[in-house]
Amino acid sequence: MPKMQLLLHLVPIVGFFPSLWTLYRGQGSREQLAISRLSITLALTWLLSYLLLSTGAATSDFFPLRLFILNSFLTSGYFLVSIWLILRLMQGKSGRLPGFSNLAERLLGKYLS
Repeated sequence: MPKMQLLLHLVPIVGFFPSLWTLYRGQGSREQLAISRLSITLALTWLLSYLLLSTGAATSDFFPLRLFILNSFLTSGYFLVSIWLILRLMQGKSGRLPGFSNLAERLLGKYLS
């Protein structure tokens, strides 16, 4: 069951809520807390970037199509990274991302665990 819980945390968009609940309670294994932090960091980074690019595309007169295309690449990348992490966990490998895991530890480590 713990492996299925870890996989649930990495489901794009939906996994944000169980991850937030896990960190709020502060209960879980070290790996579960790390995956939760990573999931929340990925989701919030995607959401902030999505909103900024959408706002820029809506207000820009020069290159809204380019911003919409960049937005779609960003969303596809978020989903592909999440699926890749799920596959790595299913293979028994580490669920860490260089850069993002460290960022998640620094940002959310002191506030939500």
